[in-house]
Amino acid sequence: MILASQSPRRIEILQLAGFDPDVRPQDVDETPLSGESPVELVERLSRRKALACAVDAPADEVIIAADTIVWMGDEELGKPADADDARRMLGLLSGKTHHVSTGVCIVRGERERSFVETTDVTFFDLTDEEIDAYVATGDPLDKAGAYGYQSKGCTLVRRIEGDFFNVVGLPIGRLVRELDAWEDR
Repeated sequence: MILASQSPRRIEILQLAGFDPDVRPQDVDETPLSGESPVELVERLSRRKALACAVDAPADEVIIAADTIVWMGDEELGKPADADDARRMLGLLSGKTHHVSTGVCIVRGERERSFVETTDVTFFDLTDEEIDAYVATGDPLDKAGAYGYQSKGCTLVRRIEGDFFNVVGLPIGRLVRELDAWEDR
């Protein structure tokens, strides 16, 4: 299995499920297309990454690519530009429910299969002091939506509805079922 991502969280999730992926990250343009929804974006990006990886991969190798986005309403919340942007994002998420969508694409030879998993995440009401303290840890600065559910950001979350591992970056339960169904064909 080849993982077309260098995300330490995705690698860890695959290893937790018993896989030992060969990691081959792909660099693709991640600019959203005009009018593209967050769900369409992550599906398109995961497909582009998988197909880019497939160019140099043996035809019998299974390639997994994923892309995750945090979004609320019409706003996509990528990685914050700086601490002020992280504060803005966390303020926006405070006391509200947002969505985490992961697009996954599986490629093997000429065959491909893709899906998107979405999980709803609700934050506690956060004070300015709580937001400042969390931003000061540095944890939100390299995370979409300015928080890491698998790290200190877990204290911000009141509830999730859906797949925990999807919020971390890879809906492993669904991925395994998709792989099994694909192999049965």
